[in-house]
Amino acid sequence: MSTKQACGCGTAPKLIFACSGAADVGAIADLAARKLTKEGAGRMYCLAGIGGRVSGIMATTAAAAKILVIDGCPLNCARNTFEQAGFKKYEHLQLSDLGMEKGKTPPTPEAIATAATAAIPKLACC
Repeated sequence: MSTKQACGCGTAPKLIFACSGAADVGAIADLAARKLTKEGAGRMYCLAGIGGRVSGIMATTAAAAKILVIDGCPLNCARNTFEQAGFKKYEHLQLSDLGMEKGKTPPTPEAIATAATAAIPKLACC
């Protein structure tokens, strides 16, 4: 199954920001973002650059056609980072909504695939 989306968004990128926290669900979020990037659904980008307000990363993000923020646990660190940086237009995927529980969900290929599959519709353009 191809994850590439036909899109009228022009050349603006679809960016994926993942919690890459120390917990198992952070690893799943990170690996799902990498999988989506490898499959061409979007491009993983630097969440730390948003937190650090790095000008180039902020500008590229502001120009994105679509933004997906993936959080591993209900603390929603990635979403909070985006909100504190002033971003309002983005899609959000919370892995606990998929039944993944912090400390109880190893980053198996199946869990990563489940997260990536749930992300695909959120990256659909326009």
